[in-house]
Amino acid sequence: MKNVTSEEIIHKDISEKVYLTSEGLEKLKEELDYLRDVKRKEVTERIAKAREYGDISENSEYDTARDEQSFTEGRIIEIESVLKRSEVIQEKHLDIIQIGSTVKVEIDGDEDTYHIVGTMEAEPESGKISHESPVGKALLGLKVGDEVNVSTPYATLHYHIKEID
Repeated sequence: MKNVTSEEIIHKDISEKVYLTSEGLEKLKEELDYLRDVKRKEVTERIAKAREYGDISENSEYDTARDEQSFTEGRIIEIESVLKRSEVIQEKHLDIIQIGSTVKVEIDGDEDTYHIVGTMEAEPESGKISHESPVGKALLGLKVGDEVNVSTPYATLHYHIKEID
């Protein structure tokens, strides 16, 4: 059995690569297209309309639209950066846990299913956990039947690997 502490996980080197599933790559490309082709135009129109109301120094509609423009442009830059550094997980080994694997685990007597994804795709509430999360890092490389204890500041949980898809 392998024991992993939160300190070991935090201090591991984090690669500049951003790992994505093909589904995650497509979602990011769609979001980027939407932001560039639709959202930018909408925000620009809102700013122009807000300017028509007069003095922009006391115009909350203008301030809100400018904040939204800033957020939109920042998100576009972020997605472009991620896409430049992304690596799509192609090959799936069903015998070991890797990015892209769906894993059924027993955690201290309860069962749960996780899909291991890159950081940009993580949605813990939907069962998608990042390969950089404490649990994700601890599960990578394990096989069916393996066990691992994951210590975090809140608890130490015992994971037993039941299935890998």
